[in-house]
Amino acid sequence: MLVGIVSDTHDDLTAVEAAVSLFEREGVDAVVHCGDFVAPFSVTPFDGDFDFHAVRGNNDGEWAVESTVEAFGEYHGEAAALSFGGAGSGDATGADAVDVAVTHGTSGLVVDALVDCGDYDYVLHGHTHAHGVEARGGTVRVNPGGLPIPVEGTDDAFRVATLDTAESGVDAVTHHVLDG
Repeated sequence: MLVGIVSDTHDDLTAVEAAVSLFEREGVDAVVHCGDFVAPFSVTPFDGDFDFHAVRGNNDGEWAVESTVEAFGEYHGEAAALSFGGAGSGDATGADAVDVAVTHGTSGLVVDALVDCGDYDYVLHGHTHAHGVEARGGTVRVNPGGLPIPVEGTDDAFRVATLDTAESGVDAVTHHVLDG
């Protein structure tokens, strides 16, 4: 199973459309948005041929984001615990399922606690606008990146990531640079 990961799109429809186009070309089965859509109009392009999951970001000020996501996907509030890639039939209940925690990442303490607790194969988050992948213990932390912002240490280009559940560890994660 291939999972698309995106965060911090901040109402940039060009970036959103670039992410959706990449995910469609790659044939992802599901997309996880780690928060900071900002407004509902930047949610609707994610209504595609994949399952869609989203958590709330610190800039998602319009509560209508929740109902917009729920029109075609699942809105999980502040955090989510998901499973992807179950044995054989495409469900996530088999022994080969990959357990994933998702949060926006506003609190580094929460992200670290999710990584260090050992309950998840992957912890997905955004917020920092800096892509990264790090293995710690048996868990891999993944930040897909986000739109470039004028803050030191952030990405200089819009990035998203994909997670191939047939692989394991950091090798399962690929970051993609997009025009956005």
